Amino acid sequence: MRKLVECVPNFSEGQNQGTINAISASVQGVPGVRLLNIEPDKDYNRTVVTFVGEPEAVLEAAFQATKTAAEHIDMTKHKGEHPRIGAADVVPFVPISDVTINDCVQLANMYGKRVASELNIPIYLYEFAARSHQRKNLSDIRMGEYEGLPKKLKDPAWRPDYGEPVFNSKSGATVTGARSFLIAYNINLNTKDVTLAHEIAMRIRESGRIMKDQFDNPVKNEKGETIRIPGTLKAVKAMGVFLERFKIAQVSINLVDFEITSIHEAYEEVKKQAQALDIDVTGSEIIGLTPLAAMLKAGTFYSKIKTLTEQEYVSLAVEKLGLNQFEPFDTKKKIIEYQI
Repeated sequence: MRKLVECVPNFSEGQNQGTINAISASVQGVPGVRLLNIEPDKDYNRTVVTFVGEPEAVLEAAFQATKTAAEHIDMTKHKGEHPRIGAADVVPFVPISDVTINDCVQLANMYGKRVASELNIPIYLYEFAARSHQRKNLSDIRMGEYEGLPKKLKDPAWRPDYGEPVFNSKSGATVTGARSFLIAYNINLNTKDVTLAHEIAMRIRESGRIMKDQFDNPVKNEKGETIRIPGTLKAVKAMGVFLERFKIAQVSINLVDFEITSIHEAYEEVKKQAQALDIDVTGSEIIGLTPLAAMLKAGTFYSKIKTLTEQEYVSLAVEKLGLNQFEPFDTKKKIIEYQI
């Protein structure tokens, strides 16, 4: 079996097509790498790039893409709806076939060491590559975002895993690591009120929300730790955002493990919470690629017949999840098994 690694870097540019093309070209210029998907979002001002290949080739493509981003993106001018800490914001390595998560941890370390050394960009390791519990969660590393990075770098607790704690004003910092297959999934609401979207996000995400007293102060336990009220879905991260293009609010979700919480389970739970707030879900979108298994699980859930073909299950999932709301959902381009 061929060794295959997926890399899904997120870049802080979703509006300048010239920059997006340059990043794509830097990936395509590496022999042995196949560029599967490029998904820019103008409101998020962010582009998700997906490519696969053998480990050494993917490592080289990740570095070249980061180098191109550092040359073209100026974070001092960047604004967008999505949290970010740098030009090449997050660069995860994902095992696909005949590769372990530990192999991907090694790739993340080699990538981080090289980027810090040659591009002078501070590197933080997250997920399976994290060296401490404090850095396992991407949102914890991103806290304060790019604007808070100068202060963070001065804190000894947030010294980079690679590179010096020196603020790179143009490129910011980069987070890299190894993770399981993640599905970036956004659910659309028939409201412009982003506070409602964020309320739903807090209700469903695993981390939930901070418990508050009657005076709106955080409640702490006997150890002085802030108490959180967990959300309804495991292995889910979520936040509320506003999409200027369509004048709607979205619940932006990361399904960290779709075997624990599937696409359709997230969709149905958001529908339930939206109805409790007197609003409705109108559809959804998958950013980047999704495994076939996730689509088949959704199709099976919505099917009343147990003998559908694979394509019929997939088509039913697309229909019931409203994946065609903004643009046609091309299964040949959006399902990873149909790309490789």
